[in-house]
Amino acid sequence: MSLFQNDAFPDPAKGEPFLLTPGPLTTALSVKEAMLRDWGSWDGDFRAMTKSVCDQLLALAGDTGDFVCVPMQGSGSYCVEAMLGTFVPRDGKVLVLANGAYGQRAAETMRYLGRANTVINKGDYMPPRGDEVAEALQADPLITHVMAIHCETSSGILNPIDEISEATYGAGRKLLIDSMSAFGAIDLDVGRIRYEAMVSSANKCIEGVPGFGFVIARKSELEECQGHSHSLVLDVYAQWANMQKTGQWRYTPPTHVVAAFLEALRLHAQEGGVAGRCARYTKNRDVMVAGMRALGFETLLKDRWLSPIIVTFFCPADPRFVFNEFYERMKAKGFIIYPGKLTVVESFRIGCIGRMDSAVMTRVVKAAGECLADMGVTSAAPPAEALIERAKLAA
Repeated sequence: MSLFQNDAFPDPAKGEPFLLTPGPLTTALSVKEAMLRDWGSWDGDFRAMTKSVCDQLLALAGDTGDFVCVPMQGSGSYCVEAMLGTFVPRDGKVLVLANGAYGQRAAETMRYLGRANTVINKGDYMPPRGDEVAEALQADPLITHVMAIHCETSSGILNPIDEISEATYGAGRKLLIDSMSAFGAIDLDVGRIRYEAMVSSANKCIEGVPGFGFVIARKSELEECQGHSHSLVLDVYAQWANMQKTGQWRYTPPTHVVAAFLEALRLHAQEGGVAGRCARYTKNRDVMVAGMRALGFETLLKDRWLSPIIVTFFCPADPRFVFNEFYERMKAKGFIIYPGKLTVVESFRIGCIGRMDSAVMTRVVKAAGECLADMGVTSAAPPAEALIERAKLAA
């Protein structure tokens, strides 16, 4: 029996394709319907909604009373900047762990903030490892914080946060985590993995819609952050302090998005929480990857590092394969895929998250095969240099 037997799938004939992206993503009909009512941002009912959101997110993180949840208006990158600008003091220094676009964006954010940083850049193929972090921290006593990306969606790699955390705290430093595309589907229990703060977004694995993110932070750490922020509106401490005092967001909240997120949280719990969501996404990935490989496509990553969030494929070497044409043909069949973000070779990405199951992923594979045939592509194998580059960097 399908999880979605009573849910309305998107109808490509009405211009409602599945979003095979790392967010925004395909949402349940009931999540969309939750946005049909208007809410007063200062009203007691909306304050209660905000409190419920925060309480449920803390429960997902495994909090037993030491952490707080602070929602922040804006996209995921707004919230990453808010976390970095609030938790890193102006005389601090951050070790940024980068293996894709979002690690690089964190480093760029630090440069905009005018705060010291150094980068371990692993390229597109490999994760930063605990021993590398430990070595970097031993070599530079000025580093105060480590910034890690939980799931780097430019490649689809799931980074080893547990060993990164152990290395960070083994050296007496503090860990900040960008878990935008992982929280809600990949375990980040505060009782198992130590960190000072993590940030995620409404429109990712909890399957809400875009409009706000949230910071889950150790309360004692946040209490020490007053005056750190470079920004009025991105000050996590000030947002938290105001919510403690009034129960309200400091500035106009995305009321409809919060209402939708509450419904998304209900569906998340109904599915079995983090474990249930992870199981569905993992099956989505496995069915889709097996099918695409059967068509001849090659994944960027070896199985060990594939996340259940999004998978990167090399573009075929066949000169008749043109990604933009492939994209439009897939869209016409009801599936919006994602361009690649690699720096070395041409690629594209297919997301595994959102309101869809393995039966939908089987349809994705069938559509991809039909598109190749319609384009006259006889082989989906990547250029030889792509595989050579992967083997060289993964060695």
